[in-house]
Amino acid sequence: MEILVRYLIRAHVGPFLFALTALTGMVYLNAMAQRLEDIMGKGLPLSTILEFLALTVPHTIALTLPMAVLVAVLYTFSDLTAENEITAMSGGGVNPIRALMPLVGVGMILAGVMYLFNERILPETNHSLKNLLVDIGGKRPTFHLKEQVVNSITTMTQEGRGQYYLQAVEIEPTTSELRDVTIYDLSDPSRHRTTYAVHGTMAFNESRTDLYLTLYDGVTYEVPRDRTGRFQVIRFQEQVVPLKGVDDILSRTTGSTYRTDREMSSEMLGWEVMARWQELTVVQEETYVLARDAVRTALGLPPVAPGVDDGLGVASGARQDPSPIRFATTQILTPDRVLSTALSTTRSNAARGVALVNTANRYRVEIHKKHAIAFACIVFVLIGAPLAIRFPRGGVGMVIMTSMAIFALYYVCLISGEALADRGHVHPGVAMWAPNAMFLSLGVILVRGMAREVATARGGGWDDLIFTLYQGMRRPLARFRRGTPT
Repeated sequence: MEILVRYLIRAHVGPFLFALTALTGMVYLNAMAQRLEDIMGKGLPLSTILEFLALTVPHTIALTLPMAVLVAVLYTFSDLTAENEITAMSGGGVNPIRALMPLVGVGMILAGVMYLFNERILPETNHSLKNLLVDIGGKRPTFHLKEQVVNSITTMTQEGRGQYYLQAVEIEPTTSELRDVTIYDLSDPSRHRTTYAVHGTMAFNESRTDLYLTLYDGVTYEVPRDRTGRFQVIRFQEQVVPLKGVDDILSRTTGSTYRTDREMSSEMLGWEVMARWQELTVVQEETYVLARDAVRTALGLPPVAPGVDDGLGVASGARQDPSPIRFATTQILTPDRVLSTALSTTRSNAARGVALVNTANRYRVEIHKKHAIAFACIVFVLIGAPLAIRFPRGGVGMVIMTSMAIFALYYVCLISGEALADRGHVHPGVAMWAPNAMFLSLGVILVRGMAREVATARGGGWDDLIFTLYQGMRRPLARFRRGTPT
């Protein structure tokens, strides 16, 4: 049996690595195509581009690793059955279910690896990628000027911020020469200056923080804004216009400490959920105190004194909470204004409570999703092996079609459940684990029938698959028709 276990595991290694590489490559190219505009035209150094490419890989692997498990199991068991190896194992007294157990163990190992990956690596890479994109988005590529377009140039100096607009009919990127140049200088609020030049050149200083424009054969028109009717014309053969602080170098910051739900581990998410529930408790208690005091005021009763228990476990003004929420003390004399204030505050607290619940649900969904996607590695093993044995002669096309159908159904259920759980319509645990429960139940049913499916290796092609699907849909319809009164 030990030899058989090693043989089955070795048979799955090649298809698994190939499927993981191919699927990761396809999903990665799709993700890069969506984010290509974020890095193109920025003049980024090679190291930054490589960092961007590396940080995009973990998010892709988180999706494709469970897929690769299913593809490898489908392909390998389909090939073993088509070559009558599963039939030979069964004839030699080896139950196919026993042959499946080593792969279930491998699936458990991959599930553990996937869980640690989602907990330790994926949140940190997502956070680093977000900060990198923020830094790239803040980079100002001022030397990438476009011809026949009004280019905005912002400068930052010790004196303050300056704004320039530059237009050139022709720009030669190799020699940095410009033709028919127009510059609108809005850096000085006391005057408006417009410069025209026949041609010019541009160059950076050594640190590439300042841009110098050398203009030839031009004229400058200057209009003081504090003197009405004054106009000055300056003609020149050569003039240097310094644009200091354009900062064309990518500035890497320490990054924001704020993390979204996909940038947190389960422990971080748990603390966030606890904080939201504590804040919700404070809001509910505050709403109760306001409503109680408003009703007592409307009935002509004095409000409960601060620190006195009202008999329901809530004392007016007695709670000392470190959060920014504080109980409101009713200082309004007229009952009408007390009721109006209590009503508006209650509505505001109700909306705030809904927002807190939705936020907590979103964090809880992410916790369950980390576990559910990792557990899918085991589920896909139980689904793939029986299907491959039942339909062994469909070839690679059958493997691809079956894999895509299972992937699509699984992730549609996962995404739909996530949307419902975020809105509070479904419990987060139920929403995230429902696809696994559905496929696990189907896998257990299929595994129980594995021994019967290997009695013969005939059939199991496309025609058999279509017939099986037809019979599977026909039987429920027939039962429904028999049960429908005429």
